[in-house]
Amino acid sequence: MTTSTNEFSVASLNLHSGVDGWGRPFDVVESCRALDADVLVLQESWMPETGPSLCEQVGATLGYQVREEPLAAGRLAAPARQGPARWTGPLGWAAADHSLFLDGERPLPPRLRRAERYRSARPGHWSLGVLTRLPILHQELIDLGKLEKDRAHRRAIVLWLRVDGGGTGVEGETVAVVGTHLSHLTQGSPVQFRRLARALKERIGQTPAVLAGDMNLWGPPLLAFFPGWRRAVRGRTWPSWRPHSQLDHLLVRGLVVREAEVRPHAGSDHRPVFARLAVADRSP
Repeated sequence: MTTSTNEFSVASLNLHSGVDGWGRPFDVVESCRALDADVLVLQESWMPETGPSLCEQVGATLGYQVREEPLAAGRLAAPARQGPARWTGPLGWAAADHSLFLDGERPLPPRLRRAERYRSARPGHWSLGVLTRLPILHQELIDLGKLEKDRAHRRAIVLWLRVDGGGTGVEGETVAVVGTHLSHLTQGSPVQFRRLARALKERIGQTPAVLAGDMNLWGPPLLAFFPGWRRAVRGRTWPSWRPHSQLDHLLVRGLVVREAEVRPHAGSDHRPVFARLAVADRSP
């Protein structure tokens, strides 16, 4: 955890509901412990109908405050098989062999709903979470709507946090951390990017800020939607076993990047992104 004056660390990780492509669970808490960030933005957390969500488990074990929002109702299947060791197989993304089914907004095809794997899957919600060890001053939720081709209703969580100077007696600074998980480009995500850009301009103004999450978009076109922001991390994040694209981002404004990197495979199909940041000197 960062302790320097007005510095803090942020990490983002898409959890794929805590399972691999075969539905086999990985240790989400240990993956988040290894990141050791002051603020964690977690996409595709899983909220079962009974019991704690993945975000809540991480928060309770590692000492984070948790703000979590469901984005879609669905079902999480039991592991399809014990092997092979690779993350997924040739049919890993085919519907009947998938580990996660999002069926809350509209029904899945009848053939799939008749499959034993679907019928035996556990109901719950696919969610977005922002977890923090820094004090929360204020929080808001931005509704980004649902696109016709998407099965999730997208949102952004905004937390205004106090970076307190690391116990040095310095008054500290206020920063805004925005966590989100946006639709695919083929689903019409530019509509959501424009909505989010307008909302951030209205709600956070010139407050130093981080925009974090799985954007399902590459860096250069992403920046076109957010003038005045810059990429803290540059590197390939997806798919985690052989990454060829960066879909996971930390965009910053009014902050100095002290350290930034794509972290190694952490169990999911996305690699985590991490940055250590400091509030920029705004004196004349």
